[in-house]
Amino acid sequence: MSGVRRVRAVRLGPRSVASLVLVGAVGLAAVGWPFVALPDTAVTAHAQDAPWLFAGVLVLLMAVVTATIAESGLGPKAVAMLGVLAATGAALRPLGAGTAGLEPMFFLMVLSGRVLGPGFGFVLGSLTMFASALLTGGVGPWLPFQMLSMGWFTMGAGLLPFPDRLRGRPELLVLAVYGFLAAFAYGTLMNAAGWPFLDRDGSAIAPDPDAGTAGNLARFAAYCLATSLGWDTGRAVLTVVLTLALGTPVLKALRRATRRAAFETPVAFEAPGRPR
Repeated sequence: MSGVRRVRAVRLGPRSVASLVLVGAVGLAAVGWPFVALPDTAVTAHAQDAPWLFAGVLVLLMAVVTATIAESGLGPKAVAMLGVLAATGAALRPLGAGTAGLEPMFFLMVLSGRVLGPGFGFVLGSLTMFASALLTGGVGPWLPFQMLSMGWFTMGAGLLPFPDRLRGRPELLVLAVYGFLAAFAYGTLMNAAGWPFLDRDGSAIAPDPDAGTAGNLARFAAYCLATSLGWDTGRAVLTVVLTLALGTPVLKALRRATRRAAFETPVAFEAPGRPR
């Protein structure tokens, strides 16, 4: 069944895409360096400092990406929609945070990214995580990694295939499967961001520059299984349940709001008429 052409809140231009690729590369380097760093390199010698450095760089890059995307077409209507969805997501997160990883905001990010596209999705995911951190007091060196990971999470939903044709139950199943897998990916990325902070006390889950790439991957897998598997499973299952249960009305509401907002129609101000 064919659908109405999707109206994008933000159309990514070349500069926006280049900025996203840059911050993505730095983000991957920030979470991946412990697996490939050699024992005698300078970055290994400053293993406790490197995460802080990457966090600082990510803050600057996230600001650049947001400004670049905004410059490419984040108009007043999109800003209003962004504010409403980010505030809603930030309010949803504390409802389940701290209880087996149950975070209802993830399903809203999946549906919003699907309807509003990858550019809007990246900004929405990042801003929502930032707002929720301020709301819950969760500000720390992990926040830039949370913002980047949630930006990727929401952007990925906007990159799913057939946005204009796939509707109904098949679309919900695609979004549920994506939400399930992406929830685990989010948890894995956050584990990778925090793993280098562990003390190198010789345990089987702490990073060890002498273990090599394969050895550190095994240690990291053991760390994930021991510390976050239950949380990631709870997050993934809740995202699936909420997507299947509430996805249809939420998607309809988002699409209706998007059509009424008419993002791609420029805002025009008429000159005031002559007084009578």
